[in-house]
Amino acid sequence: MRLLLDTHALIWWFMGDETLTKPAREAIAEEANEIFVSAASAMEISTKHRLGKLPEAGLLATDLGAFVREQGFTELPISIEHAAMAGNLAIAHKDPFDRFLIAQSLVENVPLVSNEALFDGFGVNRFW
Repeated sequence: MRLLLDTHALIWWFMGDETLTKPAREAIAEEANEIFVSAASAMEISTKHRLGKLPEAGLLATDLGAFVREQGFTELPISIEHAAMAGNLAIAHKDPFDRFLIAQSLVENVPLVSNEALFDGFGVNRFW
């Protein structure tokens, strides 16, 4: 199975937070699954940490790449196709990080590990 982690799912995985559902934890831990981490999450974590909104994510903010590699996850860069779709999404949702994750999930046809039920209305295959 291929899965794309929403930023909060990535943080909860890093912290061992039980808010991440058991099915999500098991799917992320399953070595046969390919787990993607978006460049959008890197920007979201570092931005929000810098602004003091994610003080607990200091290690992720300073070296997310090392954590991604250590976990065996796959980096998902933002392509022109992702960016164009994110910009063209006819949705009222304005959060640029979420827009990128929605677009990447749709373009790559990868379920998004997220508790954001709002994403269901955008055609995202959400895993939670």
